[in-house]
This record gives sequence, structure tokens and C-alpha cells, in this order.
Amino acid sequence: MTRTSKLTFILSLLASQLSAQNDYEHSNTFRQMTTTTTKETTHKTDTVTFGAGCYWCTEAQFQQLKGVQKVESGFSGGQVLNPTYKQVCSGTTGHAEVCNITYDPSIISFDELLAAFWTCHDPTTLNRQGNDVGTQYRSVIFYHNEEQKQKSEDYKKKLNNEKAWPNPVVTEISAFTKFYKAEDYHQNYYNENGEAPYCHFVIQPKVEKFKKVFQDKLKK
Repeated sequence: MTRTSKLTFILSLLASQLSAQNDYEHSNTFRQMTTTTTKETTHKTDTVTFGAGCYWCTEAQFQQLKGVQKVESGFSGGQVLNPTYKQVCSGTTGHAEVCNITYDPSIISFDELLAAFWTCHDPTTLNRQGNDVGTQYRSVIFYHNEEQKQKSEDYKKKLNNEKAWPNPVVTEISAFTKFYKAEDYHQNYYNENGEAPYCHFVIQPKVEKFKKVFQDKLKK
């Protein structure tokens, strides 16, 4: 299965699950998914916290989506207070590199953000994304409420039952406790350092693939 067909398959599964659980109009791809707009969600923002390997890559991808208002790179899930990037890189603090994503649920839903999360990285590699190895690079969802927990667990189970990847999804799903914002030079990294080798050879290809898949959900 090619990367493109695999992504379409994954998104189709999520769309189908979304329809069954939430009474949405049936859809075969992410681009046909609808969002929920209610009196409760129209004028407020929500937050999701995702770890998908290097937060420079995750930040650059989620910044592309309509409805995403702010993406901050930082650390969650560890036992050390106010950790530095150097400490987290040692792999001894228990933290994961994450992005705290503030979004408008009247424009983009948590379900749609989950679809983006599952496809922006490889959730089947334990404590690793590409050449980035260590618990700080683990695939993780830190849920902020019971609904986020339930949906994350349901979708993970669905993807594994349908064998969306050859290997099982190993994404950690844990309660959000604390987010520590990374140093200033880590914020908006790709936009500020686009000509750097890592940005050019690692982040840019990921962003371009992400934009092709979610082209109808991109900011203008």
C-alpha cells in the first residue's frame, strides 16, 4: 500500500467511526468530514496536546490547519519541574516533546485534529520517530477531558482492529497534567529557520505531504 493510499484508508476509517458515533454525515475521506458547530462551541477555544516526535515538525504541520489559532512547543508527561530542552533531551525527565494546540472547535473539531495527528507521524514506533530516538519522542496524546480520552482510545482501537499499519499503534494516551513551554528559540521554528538543513531536509517534506492530504483544511 502506498503512503497516499494508506493515509486515505486511515482517514476513511476515522470518518466512518466519526459518523457512527456522532451522527455526522457519512464521509469516505477527511476532506468530506463535517464539524460540529453549537451554541457551546461557536465562541470558545479548546486545547489539545499531542506528541508526535520532534515538536518542530509537529508545530509546522498543525500551524497549517484552519481553526488552529496557536501552536506552542514544549514538554509534558514528566516528573521534573520546569525542564530545559537539554534536560529533556537526556531522556531522564520523563517528558515528551509535545505541541499545545489552541483551536476553534466551530471551525475544526477534535476528531479532525485526531485525524491529522494519526497521519502526521508513525504511531507504531515505540519511543522513536525516524532518527529521533528516546522516550521524549514518543507518540502520545495528553487528553484534557473525558471526551478526548474516549475518542482517542476508540480511534486507536479502531485503527488497530482494521490493521491500518502492519504493526500496532503504540500511542500513549494519558491525562494532561502540566505543559512546560520550551525556550523561545524553539517556537515557530520552521517559519523562523526555514533555510536550516534540518528544516529543509526533514521538516519541509513532512509539511508538503501534510498539506497535500489536508489541502481543503488549510489556512489561506
